Amino acid sequence: METPGQGPHTSPLLIHIEGVRLPGRVCPPGPGFTGFTNVHVGVQRKDRPDELLGLHPGDAAGARWTLDCTAAADAEGVTVQGPYVQNRLGGRFVYLSWGTVDDNGLFSMFRRAKLVFADIDPAVLAAAVHSGHLTARLPLSDAEGRPRCARVRPPAVEWSATAPRHP
Repeated sequence: METPGQGPHTSPLLIHIEGVRLPGRVCPPGPGFTGFTNVHVGVQRKDRPDELLGLHPGDAAGARWTLDCTAAADAEGVTVQGPYVQNRLGGRFVYLSWGTVDDNGLFSMFRRAKLVFADIDPAVLAAAVHSGHLTARLPLSDAEGRPRCARVRPPAVEWSATAPRHP
């Protein structure tokens, strides 16, 4: 809601991402795709592909991240901002970056999954602004068992205005 003479009111919003069914540490080759070993996934910081939050190995039982953000609701909808929220033409989103980790701990990205806020039901996003929590639950491997990439839309990702199931 906007105050006359001011912009929309911002509220704190915690975005929780809960990943299950990780692909493993080895990604076999496929059509047009070379294989990789020591696969890991993390959340990419805005405009900094080499800066990742919560790097998890590809064979972990699950992966969880919590992002400190703000949300502003106005007549146009909800705008989410934060250090891990990308803002490109076409909207705001979060990148889950997949890569390999070498013996020196250097991460080299080979693909990304994109969680786009425009794909969230507007009622869920509005409820999230009110609750202060927005949770995405998704499998992190695709139908072939490789790291999930590209834009991930419902029903492959389930969005809710709740705190995580497992803190």
